[in-house]
Amino acid sequence: MRFKISILLFLLSVGTITAQMRKWTLEECVTFAVDNNLTIEQFELDLENARIDKSDALGNMLPNLNAQTSTSGSTGLILDPTTNGFVSATIFSASANVTSGVTLFDGLRNIHRINRAKLSEVSNQYRLNDLVDDIRLNVANNYLSVLSNKESLKVAKAQYAVTVEDLKRTKELVESGVVPRGDLLEVEATAATQEQTIINNQNLVLLSRIALAQLLQITDYENFDIADEDFNVPPSDILKYSPKVIFDKALSFRNDIKFSETGVDLAEKDLEIAKGAVFPTIGAFFNYNTRYSDQTRDPFTGEKIAFQDQLWINDGISYGAQMNIPIFNGFSTRNNIRRSQISVEQARLQLEQTKLDLETTINQAYVDVENTAKAYEASQKTLDARRLAYDYTKDRFEVGLMNAFDFSQAQSRVDNAEAEVIRNKYNYIFRIKVLEFFYGLPIVLN
Repeated sequence: MRFKISILLFLLSVGTITAQMRKWTLEECVTFAVDNNLTIEQFELDLENARIDKSDALGNMLPNLNAQTSTSGSTGLILDPTTNGFVSATIFSASANVTSGVTLFDGLRNIHRINRAKLSEVSNQYRLNDLVDDIRLNVANNYLSVLSNKESLKVAKAQYAVTVEDLKRTKELVESGVVPRGDLLEVEATAATQEQTIINNQNLVLLSRIALAQLLQITDYENFDIADEDFNVPPSDILKYSPKVIFDKALSFRNDIKFSETGVDLAEKDLEIAKGAVFPTIGAFFNYNTRYSDQTRDPFTGEKIAFQDQLWINDGISYGAQMNIPIFNGFSTRNNIRRSQISVEQARLQLEQTKLDLETTINQAYVDVENTAKAYEASQKTLDARRLAYDYTKDRFEVGLMNAFDFSQAQSRVDNAEAEVIRNKYNYIFRIKVLEFFYGLPIVLN
């Protein structure tokens, strides 16, 4: 029994460790962020409210139906509700009525409200989708930041390992008298500097992981990490298209543009609703009522009339139509129309501003891709040159033709060149993804 319990506890502990060591892919991060973002949940509630508003607008087109009933008891000289005569008695009475009303015409405002409610639902959906797009980009950017910092940490550790070997070799050279002891101190200082660089890079990895976890709204930072993937610069034909072509394509599907366009449509519907207030409102109504009194008697027999019989005897129907004609209301209708006209112009200006912002962003993204491509290519060439120079200085140092300070400077230049390649690499990847995203391509790095 103890053996079985031990095996079970071991399996549970292994399962716990496996769950804690889960490493997230980019797709998992994006999906989780979209499914758990609080702002998205708030926008989804706004979308649900818009659907309720549409239901309200549809309901306003239908007749209303209400029922009312009341009972009362009175003692003394009172008015009998069934005979309309005064009697001195104790009376128990009851009444009931059913009323229905419908708006026949209100300047077509109900129809405009239905159309507006439909547009509002679509508008809220575009706003929600636009937020999802922004979150996807932010997650991709933070994810790449973690990858970049991790790769920089790997390079720093590899550089330190090389320096450790150089340190061993320098000790041998010092003992053999090839180089002075001061050179050994210089290499030791280089190793200490690289140790500090490793610590700094470890902190950057931790901070970038925390930033990504916060974006995903994950509080367990210690057990959160991303998958160890090696992302190469993806092949892309995006630069074959001009910024104008990318902009025109973006106008056809971008949610921020669609949201601004529906903003104009909503403002125009509000204007039509405001204009409808200048027309008469026509409505119809129908009412059925009946009543009962325990003092009501048959005029021939003098017997009290039964409750159900009185409901039929005392019932009545009323119906009719009414018209409300607006003549003067303190300029409120006219002012509301004017305000709605201004709102339409504001919505149109906002749409044009959104288009202008999008065009500016795409042009900047296009330039960023070109510049980061050149920077990445230049940094690779610089790294190759620095490595050749380092190999040359290392050979000279090992035969005593170069001091340790110049040798450490050559090594430092290689370290900086490698770090620059990593920064430019992931910056270039992200810039490509951004520009492709504006063209309608999904964010898929691998």
